[in-house]
Amino acid sequence: MSDKTPPPNVWPTFRAADARALIRFLVDVVGFEETAVYGEGDVVHHAELSWPPGGGVMLGSARPDDANPETAPTEPGRFSAYVVTDEPDALCARVRAAGATVTAELHDTDYGSRDFAIRDPEGNHWYFGTYRGAPRAS
Repeated sequence: MSDKTPPPNVWPTFRAADARALIRFLVDVVGFEETAVYGEGDVVHHAELSWPPGGGVMLGSARPDDANPETAPTEPGRFSAYVVTDEPDALCARVRAAGATVTAELHDTDYGSRDFAIRDPEGNHWYFGTYRGAPRAS
């Protein structure tokens, strides 16, 4: 991002049964950066994980008193996201070596992207590829 590019304004959010373990997986295995984590003990009230090329996700612990029960992980794999990477082959090799479950092998798409997918320890699906989206009309 250049200095003139505004920060991303869309932040996918979700809850995790074990937010601290999921944060470790997303940081240590996938390569997100831990920007902020607020909570006590095993409970994460709010966390922000930044993706180095831009964007990120917010997550927290699922709690019985959750004000947003629709984001609670009541079903495994309820959350999914597409994450842009310039190096899908290297990222796939890294997450595979760390023991992540690859659910879609590296492949080239008919729209010019190189993609693969994994499932995180909570069953969520993460898709990675080179596709940055169609150009916006000016």
